[in-house]
Amino acid sequence: MSNDNTTEFTNPSTFILLGIPGLEMAHVWIAIPFCAMYVMAILGNFTILCIVKRQPSLHEPMYYFLCMLAVSDVGLSTAILPKMLAIFWFNSREISFNACLTQMYFFHSFSITESGIFVAMAFDRYVAICSPLRHSTILTNPVVAKLGLAVALRSTVFSLPYPFLARQWPYCRTNVISEPFCTHIGVVKLACADIRISNHYGLFTLISVKGLDLFILTLSYIQILRAVFLLPTKEARLKTFGTCISHLCAILVFYFPGLFSSLAYRFGQNATLHIHVLVASVYVFIPPMLNPIIYGMRTKEIRDRLLWLFAHKGK
Repeated sequence: MSNDNTTEFTNPSTFILLGIPGLEMAHVWIAIPFCAMYVMAILGNFTILCIVKRQPSLHEPMYYFLCMLAVSDVGLSTAILPKMLAIFWFNSREISFNACLTQMYFFHSFSITESGIFVAMAFDRYVAICSPLRHSTILTNPVVAKLGLAVALRSTVFSLPYPFLARQWPYCRTNVISEPFCTHIGVVKLACADIRISNHYGLFTLISVKGLDLFILTLSYIQILRAVFLLPTKEARLKTFGTCISHLCAILVFYFPGLFSSLAYRFGQNATLHIHVLVASVYVFIPPMLNPIIYGMRTKEIRDRLLWLFAHKGK
């Protein structure tokens, strides 16, 4: 399958990342908000980690899971942003084939990890509200560690096939990726082969990981709401459900852009390319930036500790 407009190769030595196609002239300016979001994500998540580490009263399952989420947020955005800024500011569009596959793996791995952490946090809220007297005996430190290990193992198992599937296809059409970073579907759609296995695996992972996680989250909150409505007073109901608000906000921020982005690639053929790319990019940076703000504003213990730090710095 060779002609004047194609180059035959099994694996390209490099891919070319276009950034945001159609908006090349604005790349320098587009990079500024992305860089600002990344800086806010790094500062916010490291602040959460430092506060939890230094405050013994926060050494509880909920805050351990929050630290896991902070590490995952930093990893997810760091896997993507340095190369994005190189494209936007220095027009450095080349990325080696192996580096592209590595970026692909970490992008999907941290994304799956975050989804699993939200499920673990929902389990913590479920036990705290539905079985408060047993919370300390059910969610012990070893159990929390095992849950964290299970989340990390699951993300590894589901993410490893992505680079291996992408590596097996021949690429003889083009090595130009119409995105600022490497994703599984963004790479394999360039292959000159029947990539139904890759498409089916991507859809299988979407349904069996994030789809299943959303189902478990929904069931958890149905049980939580039932327990909340059984409380005797309105004040007790509001106070109890208030402990879940941060978690619910973080779930909405994480899942909806990600699901929209994944489905848009497969079914949104009429949408313009730069819309696809912008949604995918926002999906990477908005949750890591907003999660520390959500938990910092809504969690009294973290908010009080932040206010204490700022008050002592001002003296």
